[in-house]
Amino acid sequence: MSDVDQYLQQHGPRFEEELCDLLRIPSVSADSTHKADVRRAGEWVAGQFRGLGFKTEICETPGHPIVYAESLGVPGAPTVLVYGHYDVQPPDPLNEWKTPPFEPTRRDGNLYARGATDDKGQMFTHIKSAEAWIKTAGKLPINVKYLIEGEEEVGSEHLEHFIATNKDRLKSDVVVISDTSQFAAGVPAITYGLRGIAYFELKLTGPKQDLHSGSFGGAVTNPAIALSKMLAALIDADGRIQVPGFYDDVTTLTDEERKQFAALPFDEAGFKKQIGVDAVTGEQGFTTQERKSARPTFDINGLTSGYQGEGAKTVLPARASAKFSFRLVPKQDPKKIQAALEAQLKKLCPPGIRLELVSHHGAPGVVVPLDSPYVAAAARAIEHGFGRAPVYMREGGSIPVVSTFRQQLGVDTLLLGWGLDDDNTHSPNEKFCLADFHRGIRTSAHLWKELAAVKS
Repeated sequence: MSDVDQYLQQHGPRFEEELCDLLRIPSVSADSTHKADVRRAGEWVAGQFRGLGFKTEICETPGHPIVYAESLGVPGAPTVLVYGHYDVQPPDPLNEWKTPPFEPTRRDGNLYARGATDDKGQMFTHIKSAEAWIKTAGKLPINVKYLIEGEEEVGSEHLEHFIATNKDRLKSDVVVISDTSQFAAGVPAITYGLRGIAYFELKLTGPKQDLHSGSFGGAVTNPAIALSKMLAALIDADGRIQVPGFYDDVTTLTDEERKQFAALPFDEAGFKKQIGVDAVTGEQGFTTQERKSARPTFDINGLTSGYQGEGAKTVLPARASAKFSFRLVPKQDPKKIQAALEAQLKKLCPPGIRLELVSHHGAPGVVVPLDSPYVAAAARAIEHGFGRAPVYMREGGSIPVVSTFRQQLGVDTLLLGWGLDDDNTHSPNEKFCLADFHRGIRTSAHLWKELAAVKS
């Protein structure tokens, strides 16, 4: 490993410049005007693999392409599947960026750009670590497959079909994803649990058109008021979700799990300061750390109704809508939640209102066994890369493909994040700590050696 580590140190500045080249490509998958840019980013990633001599293919889908690459030159060794994505979120609002989102800028030890940490920078660490092995040892010590998509930020619409129809091609012993974060600065983590998600849009329609609130108010059900009441009825004052049967499949946190949460170096005062609030709230009987990572939740993501222009306009709106989501814990079924929710909303819907519930997407939560030899191998690699052992945490967000890999390929995923929770993912001024970028590459390089020693 000394040759590999030396190579990484010598070529670190070049790795940064190459990452900047990728970050300059505005691969915004949600914006059709950037369709050519998304493809260009995929081709750029494919070019990296071809440069290492990997068997590489740009796989077409009805949407944006998937890049697949493999290096299978080690018979008898385990096979790792690395997943990542090269598409990024829209950069809006542009006026809140200190520097342009697609002009990578170094500042205070960080690299600022859209996609810096989510997920171009983190994904790239696993390409550069492979390069170090190939350039120094001639080959990797393990079989590696890469699945890098261009639609993660728009729901991975075509990924599940691709995985289902390429099971033999993607067959592996374990999956590696770096699209999460460390627990805190200088506190690397292995994420062993993710919450699932059920995302909906509720559309309410009242009169055939907007009405004068003076002439019709009090005689016609106001869709905006109906929407407000219906949404408010879905959660009580103690933070408990009021959908019948919602908690039926929720597994109680064990005493050991709660001790693990309590032992994490979580600074609640710092957490409040970071997000700019003076108090934290949530489900009664649970800590902030438990609420945000291991308990189910309900959140309104957007509200639309009536006049929202400058000045006043006294209308009784004809329509009102809301987008909202439930974060789910393992064993909760998104389809079961949807059926119960729809029944409850119909009961809550007042006379004079027509209701439509749209399900946008859903995915179950997952938990990876901590006694896995692959988890132990990842912990050793992190200690090499970051200079300290990782903590183990559950993440409140959702990565639906983790469930897909378990269901379709029968394998668990190592969630190894190099980012930080203040990296502004999906927000203006997204960043990636450059020291962590290099620590991530070093950890990845050691991961290949540690996983190669695991008996499959």
